[in-house]
Amino acid sequence: MSADRVALVTGAGRGIGSEIARTLARDGVFVVVNYNGSKERADSVAEEIRAAGGGAVSYGCDVSDFRACEEMIKEIIEKYGRIDILVNNAGITKDGLIMKMSEADFDAVLATNLKGAFNTVRHASRCFLKQRSGRIINISSVSGVAGNAGQANYSASKAGIIGLTKSVARELASRGITCNAIAPGFIETDMTEAMTETAKESVKAQIPLGHTGSTKDIAETAAFLASEKAGYITGQVICVDGGMCM
Repeated sequence: MSADRVALVTGAGRGIGSEIARTLARDGVFVVVNYNGSKERADSVAEEIRAAGGGAVSYGCDVSDFRACEEMIKEIIEKYGRIDILVNNAGITKDGLIMKMSEADFDAVLATNLKGAFNTVRHASRCFLKQRSGRIINISSVSGVAGNAGQANYSASKAGIIGLTKSVARELASRGITCNAIAPGFIETDMTEAMTETAKESVKAQIPLGHTGSTKDIAETAAFLASEKAGYITGQVICVDGGMCM
């Protein structure tokens, strides 16, 4: 089977990742919905896309595993003929103050959030170079731009994503391949739903626009960066945060 445009979205079983998958599919892209935790959720996202007339499959892979990522990319190319869009969205949090943070919690967050992005870019780049085209979109965070107390591991991983993005953009630009990062601010997801109302209001007070963002805000930005309209944009970090990091 071949498709006109094929995207791999990591961590796409829920939240921002699932919204990006649905939005790309809306634009006619065949989407590989990657997951590591819940196969059921990823299958549901893929089925929703297919029910709406799009094309999608789910694929289980721990992106922190270098060889597993190699196999995933290889299989996508063998089955669908190409890969055009890579969205590195997979991420975890293990928050805690630096003086109490365990080495295991620091390593786990860096392994998924930062090394996971390296793994997929590393293995997809050969295909992009051969095609002389490709869109790489890495999901960072305002925590990676400005830092955040209690998130030394997460902030470090997301700041690392920004450095990775700029380096990859410089390396691959001569072949027509773009690489950009999106830094979401406070976005309403399952994770933020667990916060107390007091905590939510405290965060909202830091947002100039005065309200939280939605997963659609991030997904539409990703869809733009993946489109022909963004062909002259590379190495950039776009903060979608209501003005938090202006």
